[in-house]
Amino acid sequence: MQHHHHKKRFSLLALLLAGIASLSSCEKFIDVVPDNVPTIDNAFSIRTEAEKYLFTCYSYLPAEGNYGGNPAYGAGDETWQDESFKTIDASPMQIALGLQTAGSPLMAYWQPMYAGIRDCNIFLENVDKVVDLEPYMHSRWIGEVIFLKAYYHWQLLKLYGPIHIVDKNLPTDVSADQVKIPRMPVDTVVNYIAGLLDSAARLLPPTIQARTTELGRITAPIALAVKARLLVTAASPLFNGNADYTGFKNQDGTLLFNTTYNKQKWVRAAAACKAAIDAAHAAGIQLYKFNNSIANLSDAMKIEMSIRNAVCEKWNEELIWGSSNSRTDQYMQRLACPKLDPARLGNQDPLGQMAPTLKIVEQFYSKNGVPIEEDKTYDYANRYTLRTVAPEEGEKMQVGYETAVLNFDREPRFYADVAFDGAKWYMQNGTWNIQSRWGQNQSQKNVFGFSVTGYFTKKIVSWKFVINEGQSTSTEEYPFPIFRLADLYLLYAEALNEAEGPANADILTYVNLIRARAGLKSVQEAWGQFSNNPSKYTSQEGLRAIIQQERLIEMGFEASRFWDLRRWKRAIEEQNKPVQGWDIAQAAPAAYYRVKTLWDQRFQVRDYLWPIKSGDILVNPKLVQNPGW
Repeated sequence: MQHHHHKKRFSLLALLLAGIASLSSCEKFIDVVPDNVPTIDNAFSIRTEAEKYLFTCYSYLPAEGNYGGNPAYGAGDETWQDESFKTIDASPMQIALGLQTAGSPLMAYWQPMYAGIRDCNIFLENVDKVVDLEPYMHSRWIGEVIFLKAYYHWQLLKLYGPIHIVDKNLPTDVSADQVKIPRMPVDTVVNYIAGLLDSAARLLPPTIQARTTELGRITAPIALAVKARLLVTAASPLFNGNADYTGFKNQDGTLLFNTTYNKQKWVRAAAACKAAIDAAHAAGIQLYKFNNSIANLSDAMKIEMSIRNAVCEKWNEELIWGSSNSRTDQYMQRLACPKLDPARLGNQDPLGQMAPTLKIVEQFYSKNGVPIEEDKTYDYANRYTLRTVAPEEGEKMQVGYETAVLNFDREPRFYADVAFDGAKWYMQNGTWNIQSRWGQNQSQKNVFGFSVTGYFTKKIVSWKFVINEGQSTSTEEYPFPIFRLADLYLLYAEALNEAEGPANADILTYVNLIRARAGLKSVQEAWGQFSNNPSKYTSQEGLRAIIQQERLIEMGFEASRFWDLRRWKRAIEEQNKPVQGWDIAQAAPAAYYRVKTLWDQRFQVRDYLWPIKSGDILVNPKLVQNPGW
């Protein structure tokens, strides 16, 4: 593989890290008043200059739609790539392989996020100097930057847990000791961020009016949605009553985790979710339905297109917040999409190497909308045996083709989200056959550009992706969905179940809205008719399991699972399971469909939080390291 094709992939995060590499000490990036004060004065002299500084504040947003900039894509267990990929997209794959260190942490947000907070503080301290700024714009800009300041603190909390809050710029004349700030307890940090988000929401517009120039900028529904996500995370087992952090404290004895469980955190989170949902609805945000006027699409295919395009149709009506600084660009889509066109198999691109793991494939429901191991009608014990595709299954699979039982009789999200040996892949320019056994069109041809499991991530590939003549591909980029409405519905259902239990009927109302869009019966109908545990949804514990699986499926391949497993404290269970796929180097079906272990992942308690770079702790001795590092 020619490495120059990967240069475009350097994320905003990597650029920021490079840009602040000269900030070698902790003091310098907390000491937030720069030396060039006349330049700051100039930056806030007139509106056009101040707007540039506003966009500088935005520029620190992590590249969440970029494989190399978001640990939730490659550092977990949802997809896997050939181990040699770690030499190119180093950080995510290396974390997945267990190579994180405190000496030189991978995908470290510490410095870039504090640099972003520094510029936000400079903006907020100086924006009143701008003489030609209309009052309504002045308020909006302040709201945007307060939000960004909150979001950068939230990113730090998510990775590191207790952090230090930088609410104000330190004056330039403070002593070195005053710059050495200790970490703050998690609950203090959560309340601080929530307060900033409330302040921002009051100042922000409900929608973007100038859609041609301002899409991606912050609105009130975004601020409220992020507050909901923050408070659900704070109420979750990682941060709410986690005995693993008993005794984790600052040098002065301040405990950094409250290890006593508090149900009120879920009550507060549920209220925040409902407020965010109400604001989103009022702004016209709704679950996406594919209503393209293309003739002859069956009902089943319209459901598939609704599932796929809820993510891939740019700026669609379900999107609460799309990332305009890290669109899900051609690189991400090339990573996910195999070489569909048999006439273009010689192309270097696309790569098709972002491979769903076997346990993720098994996570999708049966066609009856319940887990495959619970479905009374599903042949779970024989799921790895072979079956031939019948004519009535010909819309989504190749008639007469032999593939695993596991690939049959699954829910619509399975066929919308993943592709497999024997599948069909519907695109705007045609329907393509996937055949990935050894020697076939989508099998391994080179040292790069193949699926190590035999599965492909269809969900994040636009249906407008085209393999061109020569070496190139083209597709429509779309803003990465940092937040869409289905996510918020599921957060609300989860919080309500933890706060009140299954007696609250709204829980299943919101879960069932998502299931209906995915072409499934309600929880009550599906479990009642098909599950070997028909009353599962009537207990809090059973409903928790249902909501979590619904979330892992609905939010699959959208950089959600990585953080969800952490906040639920399930990563230690899931990321100690083997990474598995089919035996892709085989041509005969019976040999290909043998489960092969690709890697034995290892995850320990310390991995729930990122290490702080040991060099930063040397500079600021008041910083205590995260446990285990």
